Amino acid sequence: MEAEHGPVSLRYFAPPESLCAYFGSLYIFSVTSSGYADVTRADVPQLRFRLEGQGGNYIFQDGMVLSPPDVCLLGPTFGATRFELDQPARVLGTSLLPAGWVALYGDDASAMADSAFDMAACDADYGLLLQKLRSMEDADAMASLCWSFLGERIRPFADSTWRMLEAVDGWLMDEGSPRIETLVERTGLSARQLARLTNRYYGAPPKLLARKYRALRCSARIALDRESWQVLCEDGGFYDQSHFIREIKHFIGLTPQQLQNEPSAVAQLTLLRRSLGGDVAVINRMS
Repeated sequence: MEAEHGPVSLRYFAPPESLCAYFGSLYIFSVTSSGYADVTRADVPQLRFRLEGQGGNYIFQDGMVLSPPDVCLLGPTFGATRFELDQPARVLGTSLLPAGWVALYGDDASAMADSAFDMAACDADYGLLLQKLRSMEDADAMASLCWSFLGERIRPFADSTWRMLEAVDGWLMDEGSPRIETLVERTGLSARQLARLTNRYYGAPPKLLARKYRALRCSARIALDRESWQVLCEDGGFYDQSHFIREIKHFIGLTPQQLQNEPSAVAQLTLLRRSLGGDVAVINRMS
């Protein structure tokens, strides 16, 4: 799936069935203009390879500014992240679901929340992969090479871990405003145990995860389904319209009115990930 909006284009590649539990879509992001800036929503971790272009910054929700390395492992984000590009750029990336995060990196995801790391400094093979990608022109071949590379790094998990991840994913996607009590009932774990495990795999405790995914679902319904944000406010467990606006602005980087009438290029194209078909799970499409 490919889409363009002004100087920005995004092409998406759904993961092979064997990797759907580990990764969201793979994408190639291009900007043809210099001095481009935009905002990306709160998201799952991202592994990104800079194919073309230099410079630029990420500005995280807490104000921290970071210049991304050529092979960038971006941790889970829990607020909108602004980025600035000094020149035209082209980036290949993929979303990491919790199992993918553990398979590729392994450390507690909360320690890397709203931050980034040079993956090539951790494993030189990522730098070699970047060199190969930069020498290629066929996008499908690039995607195939990346999926093969990532698939070789997958390691098996205990059944108990899979059950935990499936329970949390289902909880986040099933409920309009997920309640921690429901997750406690589904897993048989205490709130403290759940917080420790979701921090490790998702980067945050259940309450913050619930807020994040509620905002992601609402933003997609506003921008893609053209639903009234006022109605969503009433149905989504928000205190009032001011609370709804603050939550959407915090996690998406735009107000509900902006999403409805004037979404930025990246906001509009990123939301199209939800349209990926096939065997891609719902939470995978949101990632």
